[in-house]
Amino acid sequence: MSLRLPDSGAQVDAQGRRHAPSAARNAAAILAQLQAVLPVSGRMLEVASGTGQHAAEFAAALPDWQWQPSDLEAAHFGSITAWTQGMPNVAAPIRLDAAGAWPAGPWDAVLIVNLLHLIPAAAAGAVLAGMAGALAPKGKALIYGPFLRDGRATSEGDASFDAALRAQNPAIGYKDLAWVQGQVTGLGLRCDVVQMPANNLMLVLGR
Repeated sequence: MSLRLPDSGAQVDAQGRRHAPSAARNAAAILAQLQAVLPVSGRMLEVASGTGQHAAEFAAALPDWQWQPSDLEAAHFGSITAWTQGMPNVAAPIRLDAAGAWPAGPWDAVLIVNLLHLIPAAAAGAVLAGMAGALAPKGKALIYGPFLRDGRATSEGDASFDAALRAQNPAIGYKDLAWVQGQVTGLGLRCDVVQMPANNLMLVLGR
């Protein structure tokens, strides 16, 4: 069953590009973190690229990075391709079930935006393990999204959204920050936590 999400009805323009308001809202803040922690060049794997808005904006701002968009849903490839058409540093999107086998690395960076709260805990653990295994020795992984703190949402809006997700599927919902930190520490990664707008966090992971 497809989840009902705030951006489920994202508009599609004449070029076939889907426009998700949330991707437009958070792009500048995420890009600022990418620019702060990444080296000048490298190979980036973007997990769950969705509409392709982020791939287009971030790859344009980081022209010396080779960008690999991916998504579980092949239906999203058209929008990703439309957004990134003609960009020399963006590859064609690939299908990736991030809880399964990952594409050949190592990757200098991995970016995961607004995914962990949409999948069960077991799948989230598998995503983190796959990510750790795919990173280059000096690679960075950046995970953006909403998280619980000590089992609690940090705003009424987050509590409502978390409840709405769990009503659709009791196995999904916001992951607790301490749980994620425990998972990545067990995988041999350190985790720096960056406060982001709208009560979100960016987790910056590396060895």
